[in-house]
Amino acid sequence: MQLQDILYSQGFGTRRVCAGLVQQGHVQVYMEKDAPAPVTIVDSAMELEATGLRFRVQGVEWAYFEKAYVVLNKPAGTECSQKPSTYPSIYTLLPSPLRLRPQKSAIQGVQAVGRLDQDTTGLLLLSDDGQFIHRMSSPKKHCPKVYEVTAKHRLDDKQVQRLLSGVVLDDDPKPVRAAACEIVDADGAGLHLRLTLTEGKYHQVKRMLAAVGNRVEGLHRSRIGSFELPSDLAPGQWRWLSADDLVKLA
Repeated sequence: MQLQDILYSQGFGTRRVCAGLVQQGHVQVYMEKDAPAPVTIVDSAMELEATGLRFRVQGVEWAYFEKAYVVLNKPAGTECSQKPSTYPSIYTLLPSPLRLRPQKSAIQGVQAVGRLDQDTTGLLLLSDDGQFIHRMSSPKKHCPKVYEVTAKHRLDDKQVQRLLSGVVLDDDPKPVRAAACEIVDADGAGLHLRLTLTEGKYHQVKRMLAAVGNRVEGLHRSRIGSFELPSDLAPGQWRWLSADDLVKLA
């Protein structure tokens, strides 16, 4: 693949812009897998093996990924929208190449796999792989998602059993039933719960606690499938998902 096409596929701009970056000496390529230092390339049409390629663009290290799979530790006060209404968009936390990766459809860049409320924190997946997004979002997959919940009032055993057996979310035009598949009392006091869902209804955790006469004061997603939010990933930070990470999400 030509170097300008590699850069284009990774979101560094149009092919003309990518060719200009190369010709102006802004792109350096690691010519071998374990090369200690990259080499400046000025031929934008140079043919390279894309898979496993590492390079620098304007001094920033990058690696080639045919599809983008990333995890973001979503901070509070952010919206999972390209066009936020009140709070900053989570997409502003990502570098521009991730936001500009070309797509066949009108939408460009990585997209959030589902959404978290503006005040909800924690694990958020993003990708430009439509099949992956659909698979992870589909209610038919029954992918477990774990939330750390801080309740306003202590939940007693009766309320917990109601959440496990299912409560009716009657604030919809057509009331539906929702249930947690596991609830762990994280602090022994009934105020901090670890709640596992296999569904993804709108504001589900908040609506479920409201249905048993309680209220969510804090909400944090810590796990999807067998993949846990990395402990060293600070709020607002992102990283690529590894092959092992993707297996945990399968």
